[in-house]
Amino acid sequence: MSAENSATRAGTGTATPTDAHATAAVLPPLHCLRRLSAGPPRLGTLPTGTPVWLVTRHADVRQVLTDPRLGRAPLHAPDAPPLSVVPNLLDDPQSMLNIDGTEHQRLRRTVQRAFTPRAIARWRPWVASVVEGLLDELIDQGSPADIVAAYTRPLPVAVISRLMGLDGLDGKRLAHWSDHALSTTAYSATAIRAAIAEFSAFGAELIAERRAAPGDDLVSGLLAAAAESGDITEEQLVSLVIGLVVAGHETTMTTLGNALVYLLGDGREAWRRLASDEQSAATATEQLLRSVPLGDKDHLPGLLRRALEDVEVGGVVIPAGSVVAADADAANQDPEVFTGDLRTELFAPLGAPMFTFGAGPHHCLGAWLARMELELALHRLARRLPSLRPAAPADAIEWRRGLLTRSPHTLQVVW
Repeated sequence: MSAENSATRAGTGTATPTDAHATAAVLPPLHCLRRLSAGPPRLGTLPTGTPVWLVTRHADVRQVLTDPRLGRAPLHAPDAPPLSVVPNLLDDPQSMLNIDGTEHQRLRRTVQRAFTPRAIARWRPWVASVVEGLLDELIDQGSPADIVAAYTRPLPVAVISRLMGLDGLDGKRLAHWSDHALSTTAYSATAIRAAIAEFSAFGAELIAERRAAPGDDLVSGLLAAAAESGDITEEQLVSLVIGLVVAGHETTMTTLGNALVYLLGDGREAWRRLASDEQSAATATEQLLRSVPLGDKDHLPGLLRRALEDVEVGGVVIPAGSVVAADADAANQDPEVFTGDLRTELFAPLGAPMFTFGAGPHHCLGAWLARMELELALHRLARRLPSLRPAAPADAIEWRRGLLTRSPHTLQVVW
């Protein structure tokens, strides 16, 4: 998953504060086996009242995400319509997420070397050791246990903390910042702005520390690349740092928790095969990423772009200046492209590219890191705890609510 998946969906809530960790008995379990509608582009409306073209078919979503006539920067132009009811961490017009073309490529080059498949492969033994250490603690703690608190949350936090040299970062403090940064209805605009200001101050302080004492970490690497290029602003550096902290753990945590809800429920028959070998787990990870939604469809219309000129998408002419939402979830289940579901295809290679990590210039930088964490986490968990099962029915799960992402707040398991 990517920072874009969080930020482009930020304008889809209301400003009414609620409890982000409310029990969600009124919400159904995961919709991972439900076919989402895919059809020609059609008009909808954002909660701000702004019209939005909803794009759902696989080929159309690919076009929206790769066509240079549909950009991120125009979403923040002076004449842009309102997208967000509440502020968001990544709605800064100068952030890497919200610029296009050569300027975007320049900023992206400062971080992408750390996230190539070859670079990520070097981290695999260490990530595996983190997984095994968390499993040792989980088993020592004994059954029953909350697997979110013991496993799905601390794993990605530990990985991004190590990558960025943030060992010792308070997990509760990070969760506070992330929940506010990704809020739709959970917090007021005032509370969100305060949390983002505090988070930005943390990022600025971290940058100052690494300038004074560089290390072998991603933040130090960013600073070295920025000094070499000479045209990256301090505000852009802060935005990069705190954006990577959130994107580096939030979506992996969410995907892993949601995948376990499915695998320990409807997908229980697959558990033994997940334990058999890492390749089976890697293939299943791709299908889970394609099929299990990251967020609540009521709040997530898609990855947003704005048309620079009239653009024909799927036989429909979208006028210049229009906001377009590319629905990756629907495209990932387009029946013209993907014929099976998780019950039949969990261990089958993907027949076409998925868009969970986006596509085109803003494709998620952390895609390979997320894949590696998920496949190791699922394989080692199934191997160590073959009898793992939920302690309560799915409709009793306590969900995180009022945020851009939707995942279990707690998930009690036994073995």
